[in-house]
Amino acid sequence: MKKLFLCGRSEAGKTSLTQALKGEPVVYHKTQYVNHWDITIDTPGEYVENKNLALQGLCCFTYESDVIGLLCSANEPFNLFPPGVSNACNRPVIGIITKIDCKDAKVPMVRQWLEEAGCEKIFPVSSITGEGMDDLLSFLKEEKEALTWEEIMEAQEKGLREWDL
Repeated sequence: MKKLFLCGRSEAGKTSLTQALKGEPVVYHKTQYVNHWDITIDTPGEYVENKNLALQGLCCFTYESDVIGLLCSANEPFNLFPPGVSNACNRPVIGIITKIDCKDAKVPMVRQWLEEAGCEKIFPVSSITGEGMDDLLSFLKEEKEALTWEEIMEAQEKGLREWDL
């Protein structure tokens, strides 16, 4: 299973998503430090909210993951991810829209934010109802065939990223 690096604003649902992915009961828990779990790296929202922490902290942890998940809750008041931010990442970037079951959910708006950020795939999910979780889990369980050194070098010469092959 791919290891998912989660980053997003405080209270976006990163820890709840981690609990739901592991099949645990969803219980609110404020993340105070970076948690390495078997399938996720859960980060405090303050890392994304503070540009100094984001540059120094988050960048280091992305090397330990297989895919980066930009999280936005469906009822976000604003967007923290600038357009094209995925171009600065060294891993594939997906978008995860959490809290889609909220009454004030604005899924199309949040989807647009994540598309503009450069997310390759977007998964609307609810950690409470389980809606959309199967799609995200299926994506994380997809095994990609290992590339040969020659295939990697050929892709690099063409300007492609390894995960685009």
